[in-house]
Amino acid sequence: MPPFEAIVAWSVFAAAVILIIWRPRGLSEAIPAAAGALALIGFGIVPPGDLLDLFNIVGGAALTILSTIAMSIVMDGIGVFRWAAHNLVRLSRGSGVLLYWNVVLLCFLMTLFFNNDGSILITTPILIRMVSMLRFKPHQKLPYLFAGALVATASSAPIGVSNLANLIAMRIVGLDLGTYALYMFLPSLAGIGCIAGLLFLMFRRDIPRNIPLSSHPLHPGPPAPMRQGYRGARSAGKPAEGLPVHPLKYDTAQTLPPEAGSFGLIRLTIGIVVLTRAGFFLGSGMGIPIEWIGIAGAAALVAVRWLWLGRGPKDLVTQAPWHIIVFAFGIYVIVHAFHQSGAVDAAADFLGRRIDGDRFAAIFWMGGWLTLLSVLMNNLPAVMIGTLSLADMQLEPAVMQSAYMANILGSDIGALLVPVGTLASLLWMFILRSHRIPVTWGKYVKVAFAVVPAGLAVSLFTLYFWTGLFF
Repeated sequence: MPPFEAIVAWSVFAAAVILIIWRPRGLSEAIPAAAGALALIGFGIVPPGDLLDLFNIVGGAALTILSTIAMSIVMDGIGVFRWAAHNLVRLSRGSGVLLYWNVVLLCFLMTLFFNNDGSILITTPILIRMVSMLRFKPHQKLPYLFAGALVATASSAPIGVSNLANLIAMRIVGLDLGTYALYMFLPSLAGIGCIAGLLFLMFRRDIPRNIPLSSHPLHPGPPAPMRQGYRGARSAGKPAEGLPVHPLKYDTAQTLPPEAGSFGLIRLTIGIVVLTRAGFFLGSGMGIPIEWIGIAGAAALVAVRWLWLGRGPKDLVTQAPWHIIVFAFGIYVIVHAFHQSGAVDAAADFLGRRIDGDRFAAIFWMGGWLTLLSVLMNNLPAVMIGTLSLADMQLEPAVMQSAYMANILGSDIGALLVPVGTLASLLWMFILRSHRIPVTWGKYVKVAFAVVPAGLAVSLFTLYFWTGLFF
């Protein structure tokens, strides 16, 4: 690439990353991504002929994530998540310790069956409401909120469909969902368990041993009026009775029908989600595009709600983050140009010499490299750069796949060291700030540095020994 074009590619990349992380005045991340992509196309740095190939890589992944978010919107409207939180407290049997581990399990499952951003958006307001109505003191709220943030975000690593970046990277290296889960589930689970355990030890004095159950903190009935749009648009007013403002936008006049929250409907919707998730793996092995399965699952949930409650898909049209497609495509065009500038080739050459066909070196160099990139520029562009670097190294399959898994662990777990490492962490910080919960960036970093490095190291070591059984 000529020097001028390289300078433009670097400049557009840097500007887009800064704006995506900073998000001045609540700017949607899709706007700098789209503007940067259009600038690169306009300068002729990304030829129009490359766009179709790029969309084939990105489009399916974006539609898959969009379908899972649509499913979460429908289920939230039905009352599934409030029902889950209600039972979360009930099953804790008055124990603050058991409640902590139940929160960990809930956040893990939410991300596993949906995605990390959706999990943060749904569970964080529920957890805030729970700890507030249980009348926890400020320091007693932190173990549950931090568990919700770190576990929910890290839980995007075990299966490929829980994170947009994972899906795009899988397309680049040509890895199917089943193989990904076989190699990654256990190492990721080990790291998540380590983080949850260290958080428990860190906050053990703040976790109440007994919690009052005289008044149940949650119920499966209608939500309070909510006015906040997706991705953190500013609230139009103070939440009623101090209850949280949910980041997924509701019609303020909307109330749930009496049938919402009934166990029959909840059981049916959970069944559809489980079948859809299973369909991802079965379909991937049969060559069926997983986005088709995701769209079918979302359509089934909409149909069930429509027939059961008489509510159509209007909320999906207004609440679904359609900009995800624009964002994913735009940022990948920018990273593609950055790759063409030669910057990724330099990284690939540097890392390739240190890996030199050694699977252990590949795992720890790529895990560390992606952690660093994610901390500096956010994990979505970082994992794309890391994956493209791997594609340029021409490693043998065993080393390539091991390095790719470490790539994901660095971007999904290592990125948690700072709030800007993931969009989910930034969303969590915003939701807490909107509810006047005093968690500063300094407090976040202090907690993250105490638990995340150990969780990442455990994941990487487990990955090395576990994948050694297959290679």
